[in-house]
Amino acid sequence: MNTVNPTALFRSLIVYAICVPLAILLGYLLTNPLDYQSMGFIGLLLAVLIFPLLMKWHYPLLVFSWGLPVVLFFLPGRPTLFFAMVAASLGISVVERILDRNQPFLPSSAVRWPLLAFIALIFLTAKLRGGFGLHTMGSEVYGGKKYIGLVIGILSFFAITARPIPVKHAKWYMTLYFGGLFFNALSDLYPFVPSPLHFIYLLVPASNTSMDEMGNMDMVVGQTRMGGVTFAAGGVWFWMLARHGFRGCFLTDRLWRPLLLGVMFVAVFLGGFRSAMIGLILITGGVFCLEKLYRSSVMLVLFLAGIMGAVLLVPLAPHLPFTFQRTLAFLPLDISPDARMDADGSTEWRIAIWKALLPEVPKYLLLGKGYAFSREVYDEEMAANAQFQGHGYIDAAQDPLALASDFHSGPLSTIIPFGIWGVLLWLWFWVAGFFVVWRNYRNGIPELQYINRFLFATFVVKIFTFLFIFGDLVVDMAAFSGVVGLSIALNHGIRQPSSKQDKAEPARPFSAGLSALAQ
Repeated sequence: MNTVNPTALFRSLIVYAICVPLAILLGYLLTNPLDYQSMGFIGLLLAVLIFPLLMKWHYPLLVFSWGLPVVLFFLPGRPTLFFAMVAASLGISVVERILDRNQPFLPSSAVRWPLLAFIALIFLTAKLRGGFGLHTMGSEVYGGKKYIGLVIGILSFFAITARPIPVKHAKWYMTLYFGGLFFNALSDLYPFVPSPLHFIYLLVPASNTSMDEMGNMDMVVGQTRMGGVTFAAGGVWFWMLARHGFRGCFLTDRLWRPLLLGVMFVAVFLGGFRSAMIGLILITGGVFCLEKLYRSSVMLVLFLAGIMGAVLLVPLAPHLPFTFQRTLAFLPLDISPDARMDADGSTEWRIAIWKALLPEVPKYLLLGKGYAFSREVYDEEMAANAQFQGHGYIDAAQDPLALASDFHSGPLSTIIPFGIWGVLLWLWFWVAGFFVVWRNYRNGIPELQYINRFLFATFVVKIFTFLFIFGDLVVDMAAFSGVVGLSIALNHGIRQPSSKQDKAEPARPFSAGLSALAQ
C-alpha cells in the first residue's frame, strides 16, 4: 500500500507554487527587449534564488572576487562583482554578529579608526563639493562612481576581517585571492574565442587595445598590448611566491615550478607595462631578502646570472617584440624608436599633467576638490565628440583624465580630491597597516611564514610604487585593504611576541553557516 509523505508533498507544492510562476515571468521578460528595469528585476530575482548559497559561501566568494574582472552588466553603471560581494558579505557578517554577539569582528582597531575617519571625510567632501552624483541614475552631476569605489575599498577591509581564516585553509584562500586575476586574460582573448561564446564578454569586457581604428578586433601577439594577460601572469607568479616562497619556487627539485614561473615571466612582457615588471621584480626581491638568501651562495649565483643576462640583453633588445621592448624601456637599452617614443610619450604626458596640477594643490589643501563635476564640463571637455566641438583643453590640467581625477599619480590622487586631511588619514592608515603586516611577519606561526613574508613585502613595495611610479587612491584603497585585511584574517588578528601571545585569549573560529572551507 502506497503512503503519501505529507512533508515531501508540502515541499513539492511550495516548489511548484514559487518556481513555476517565476519561470513563466522570467521567460516573458526574456522574450521582450531588455531595459534597465527588466534587467534589474532579473538580477533581483537571481539574487533571491542564490541567497541560500550566498549565505554559505559569501566569504570565499568575497576573497575570490578581489581581482575578478566580472561586471554586473544588468545594473546601471555596470559595477564589478567585487562591489556587490563586499556589500553582501559585510551585510551578512553584520547580521550574524547582531544575532550572535559572542562572535565579534577580528581585533583591528589600529587600522579601523583611520578607515572610518576616511569614510567621514569622503561624505563631508562630497557634501561640500557637489554631492554623490551618479549620471547612470539620472543625475546631472558626474563622479559618484569614484566615491562609491573608494567607500567600497574601505569597506572591503571590514568585510575580510569579519572572521578568521583557519590556518589549514590558508593556502586555499591565497589561491582564491589570486585566482580571480587569472580571468583577466579573457579580456584579451576576444579575437580567439568562437562567436557562440561571445556572451562571456557581457561579464568580462573585451579589451579595447585589440581594436583597430575601425573598431574591429585586430590582435598580434607581441605587438598588441595585452594587459589582461599581464595581470593573469602576475597573479600566477605572486600566488606561487606566496605559497612556496623564493626558495620553494626556484631552489627546488620540482622543476615544474621554475618552468611555470619562467612562462609567467615572459607573459608579463605581453602587456608592455613598465610598472608591472618593476613591481614584480621588487616584490620578488623583497621576499628574497626576507628569506635572508642574500647571505647564502644563491646571491653569488644570481649576481653572475644577472651579469650574463645583461650582456645578452643589450644586443637582443632591439630585436625583441614591441611589447617586450616597451616593458624594458625603463632600462638604458637600445630599443626601437617606436617603442621608445611610445614609452616616452606616456611619461611626458604624465609629467605634463603633474606640472600643470601642482600649482592647484594649495587651492584644495584645506577642502579637497572631490570627484564631482557638472554635465557641462563633461560635454565640453570629456565627451567622445568634445574635440570636434572646438572645446579642446588649453593645457594639461584640462586633460579629460585630469578632470576625472585620473592623475596617474598616487600623491596627487590623494591631496587634490581630499586635501591635507586625506593625506594625513592615508599616512595614518599606512602606518597602522605597516604595524599589522610587520607584527604578523615577525610573530606569525610557522605554517604562515611564506604568506606573511609575501604580504609584508607586497605592502612595502606598494607604498613605493604608489609614491613614485603609479598610484590611484580609489584602486589602491582596495588593494591595501586586501593585503592588510588578509594578514589579519589569516593570523586571527595582530600577532604578539610568543611570550605575550601565550597569555592572550586565542581567536575563536566562526563556524555557523559556513562550508568546510571557511570553518
